Amino acid sequence: MLPLLALLMLAAPPSGGVDAYLRALNSVPDAQRIAQWHELLGSEPHIAGTEGDARQIERLRAAFVAMGLQVSVQEFECILPQPQDAVVEIVMRGAPAAGTAGAPSEPGARRGVIPLSTRERNLAEDPSAQHPGLTAGWNAFSGSGDVTAPVVYANHGTKQDFQKLKEWGIDCRGKVVLARYGGNFRGYKAKFAEDAGAAALVIFTDPADAGTKKGKTWPEGGWANDTCIQRGSILALEWPGDPETPGEPAEPGAAPAAGTPAIALPKIPVQPIGYGAAAQILARMTGKPVPEGSGFAGGIPAEYRLEGGPDLQLHVKVVQDRARRRSANVIAALPGAVHPDQWVIVGCHHDAWCFGAADPLAGTIALMESARSFTEAAARGERPDRTVVFAAWGAEEYGIIGSVEWAEGHRERLLKSGVAYINLDMAAMGPNFGAACSPSLGEAIRSATVRVPQARGTPGEMVYDRISGGGRKDPQFGDLGGGSDHIAFNCHLGIASASLGSGGSEGNSYHSNYDTIAWYRSTVGADYAPALMITRMTNALAGLLADSPVVPLSAARHGREAQRMLQALRDRAKAPDLVAAIEPLQARAAALAQSGAQLDAALASALPSLRPSDRERLDQLLLSLDRAWLDSRGLEGRPWFRSMLAASDRDSGYAATMLPLLSEAVDAGDVARVQAAVARYGEVFGRLEKGIGDAQSLVQSASAPSGPPAPLGTR
Repeated sequence: MLPLLALLMLAAPPSGGVDAYLRALNSVPDAQRIAQWHELLGSEPHIAGTEGDARQIERLRAAFVAMGLQVSVQEFECILPQPQDAVVEIVMRGAPAAGTAGAPSEPGARRGVIPLSTRERNLAEDPSAQHPGLTAGWNAFSGSGDVTAPVVYANHGTKQDFQKLKEWGIDCRGKVVLARYGGNFRGYKAKFAEDAGAAALVIFTDPADAGTKKGKTWPEGGWANDTCIQRGSILALEWPGDPETPGEPAEPGAAPAAGTPAIALPKIPVQPIGYGAAAQILARMTGKPVPEGSGFAGGIPAEYRLEGGPDLQLHVKVVQDRARRRSANVIAALPGAVHPDQWVIVGCHHDAWCFGAADPLAGTIALMESARSFTEAAARGERPDRTVVFAAWGAEEYGIIGSVEWAEGHRERLLKSGVAYINLDMAAMGPNFGAACSPSLGEAIRSATVRVPQARGTPGEMVYDRISGGGRKDPQFGDLGGGSDHIAFNCHLGIASASLGSGGSEGNSYHSNYDTIAWYRSTVGADYAPALMITRMTNALAGLLADSPVVPLSAARHGREAQRMLQALRDRAKAPDLVAAIEPLQARAAALAQSGAQLDAALASALPSLRPSDRERLDQLLLSLDRAWLDSRGLEGRPWFRSMLAASDRDSGYAATMLPLLSEAVDAGDVARVQAAVARYGEVFGRLEKGIGDAQSLVQSASAPSGPPAPLGTR
């Protein structure tokens, strides 16, 4: 780690060095200004494609213009469904008539029919939850339908959960499946339920995951109360972005290209509810209890059973349109003073299912304050060498649409110019910093943590001190998978990417009508200390990337992280023939780690002697190492995913699958497939070896003591 840190710390261009620039940036952020951004952007619901969304886009545009940035509003058009109707009712056969002994007493109950709420209750403590622009709970891209059928409980609705039901002899065909949130992306719950033959799906938030079993619920505490409903898209295709234009931008007014295959959108009705409503269903189920130790039981004080029994049915009605609507990305750029064609991109989406105080605005407010930091420094004459782009993405919640469409529309420019992408989705949720990143960015993030004060820390405590346990351990960052706007940059374009965030607060209002500023200030804190820390971390990381003499991307980490990932696959493979097939890559990964470390060290020591042309060439060589992981053939069955380094997990959506082509082959237990994957990774490693070798040669040539260096390109 030290050689690259030395590169970053010792850089000293005439402006005073990157450290002086970072200090200038981080003298700007202010917690009160961050709170004002929150009030501005969290003032109304703003679901993508609605009038509230259009007003949010204008607020962002005007704010960026006022900062003096170069601003463009880039529209796109795609399917953005809206809810029309939703009903969930318990239907009991043979129930007594209303008003007779034993009849249900719930409000609105009819003979044998008990309506369940699909909306959060109003709270005097949080009047924003009564806003007329808020909707009942819904899952975008649900099929429209009206179903009355028996009930099956499927735990989290993962592939493994449905497999267990099959093993236990539970038939989902024609049934309403009841599943709880967690374990995978909600879209895969719908996909697996549909694959199992279910007629409808009802999803609830379980109190063991985010409610009473966690702590006090809103408004007494921050956790989900019994009416809290998680909205969200259930789009689960083999590519993110606009369903109708995989790999191409969704231009306004343009119809899908001729020959575009039919899109496998969800067919069954899918409806979310709160755990209060789910408890009423569970209390009336009479089938077999879930097997002890199966992990199917949750936190509702009722027996969790696999089937509802002969007398219980659920009536589920969902009506949604699937109209094409418009939203937009708001792109604001601060041109670089030396390399305006090299882009460091900082992004967070702007759309939400409601007010979005946490998701996404806990990140958007840091994006805005970071933009203000860079523009105020520029106004004082301190402009970064490279261009910094601040992007507020549209329609992320529907399927990561805005950022994907922008990346697809600027693919060639980004492949050439993209230095790194920093994602801030829902970033400031507590004082405990964390990150996930491409291997090449790990050292730069560690370097940033040394420069930023810890939120609510002791005097002089830095983020690095907290995450390293006072220097006792080397901070580790997670692998970057799916679920947010980094995916196009990381998994499709091979651009070094990072997701910055913080957590530790006692509560969760995720995608509910309670995701308000009142909830955020009560639960995360009205001091905005986490958001201030994330803003400063964003400034430090983006500043390092934008103003270091050579892009601070570690060459060594490609090999080191590949070693770790390959060892994990070997441990998982177990079968000797699979292990033997992987072994040749491990030796090459070890050699890559060694040669990359030598390059990092040589670059750190040679930096003062490098000419501007050498540095520019080294920038391109270091960027080429992240691009080396790209393969135009893509993953099997998922050609949009062109990175052989990272992809979203194909069965959970959110998690990262590292070395995905090989990982999926290992999990299939197919030796021939593993060998074919090893051959393709051999090509990747060959590109990495060449890129590192070329960079080493350039550094050695530039550092040679005898005579003036030869002109670039004549070696």
